Amino acid sequence: MTPPKRLRRTPLDGPPPQPAAPAGRKGGGGNPERLYVVAGPDGERADLDLVTLIVARSPDPPPSATPEQAALLRLCVAPLSVAELSAYLNLPFGVVTVLLTEMLTAELVQARSSIVRKALPDRSLLEAVMHGLQRL
Repeated sequence: MTPPKRLRRTPLDGPPPQPAAPAGRKGGGGNPERLYVVAGPDGERADLDLVTLIVARSPDPPPSATPEQAALLRLCVAPLSVAELSAYLNLPFGVVTVLLTEMLTAELVQARSSIVRKALPDRSLLEAVMHGLQRL
């Protein structure tokens, strides 16, 4: 059973409401077609985490670089994580990873993985700490 259709109410006094303009963010975050153009049709991605650090090999973008790639190169003079780059450019993480994949293959940037610590500390270190505490 389908519910009955309801008519939209309009205010009696005043002009009819105008439809809201589409909300577009700076950097193309609100327009899916723009993101498709930025990321390209193939959309290949490198294995990048949110905490992977990106460093530009040269701060000067090549003439063939897109505006987004040039902005990434200017930001990556000092090491920045992929999450920070995504936030600074107002682009989704997936789009930034596609851009960075293209830049990694062109050797414009260098990716540094985060430091992975061991899950468990060394047993001999724990025993030394335990014996030191027992002597106190």
